[in-house]
Amino acid sequence: ATLLTFRAQQRKDGLGPYKFQCVTEKATDTQPMSGYGYPVKPVGLIASAFRPSDDATLYPFLVPSNFFAVVSMRQAAEMLAALAPSETATATDCRALADEVEAALRQHAVVNHPQHGKIYAYEVDGFGSQILMDDANVPSLLSLPYLGAVKENDPIYKNTRRLILSTENPFYFVGTAAKGIGSPHTGMHKIWPIALTMQGLTSKTDAEIKSCLELLQKSHAGTGFMHESFNMNDPKDFTRSWFAWSNTIFGEFLWKVYKERPHLLA
Repeated sequence: ATLLTFRAQQRKDGLGPYKFQCVTEKATDTQPMSGYGYPVKPVGLIASAFRPSDDATLYPFLVPSNFFAVVSMRQAAEMLAALAPSETATATDCRALADEVEAALRQHAVVNHPQHGKIYAYEVDGFGSQILMDDANVPSLLSLPYLGAVKENDPIYKNTRRLILSTENPFYFVGTAAKGIGSPHTGMHKIWPIALTMQGLTSKTDAEIKSCLELLQKSHAGTGFMHESFNMNDPKDFTRSWFAWSNTIFGEFLWKVYKERPHLLA
C-alpha cells in the first residue's frame, strides 16, 4: 500500500486520488487548487499535502520526506528479501522507486545559495521554484543524517546545516533565553525542543552538544518535561505541556550522550 501510494503521489498520471480541503481561518490547515496543492512537474519526486508539523506544504515536493522515503523503500526491500522471499518483485519495485527518487532529489532539490553554496531546499515543485528554510519537525533537513538519508560529512548537507542554523533560515530564532529552529505551526519566536535535540543528535562537537543540553535543560520551565515549543525570550511561555514526541527523542539524545560522551553530563 505504501509503495502504491508513493507511486500515485509522483503524479505522473494526473493528480492521483488524494486531496484535502476544508473551511478554515488558517491557510496552513488546507490546500489550494481544489485540495491538490499548487501544481508540480512530475520529475520523480513524491508529493506531500502536509508537513510533519501538520501544516500544509507550499510546494508539494517536500524534500526531507522524499529523502526519508528513499531510506524507507530500501529498508522495506531489505525486509522483504529477508522475511518474504516470494515478494521479490515488490522488493525490486521498492529499490527502483528509491533509486528514482534519489536521482530526482539530486537533480531538483539542490540549489545554489549566494552565501552557503550548494544546499538542499526544503520544498520544490519541479519547475524550478523552491523554499529555503527548515522546520523543527522530523523529517527535517537538519535530521537527514539521523534518518540515514545522507552522510554527516556530505558537503551539501554541511552547507545546508550552516544555513538552517542561522538567521538565513526564516524560522531560526535568537532570543535572550535560547536560539534554535521553530516552525510556522507555532508562529514567530517559538523554538522547538525537538529541533534543539536534533541539532545535538547530528552534532559532532562537544561544544555544540553541550550547548544543546544546556538550552534544553533551561527550557522546561520547571515542569520537568519537554514541550512543543517555547518563547525564545521566556521558556515559561510554552505550547503543549505534554508532548511525548519531544520527550522521547530528548531521552534518546541523553542516552546517546551518556554512551558516547558521558563527560558532557558531569
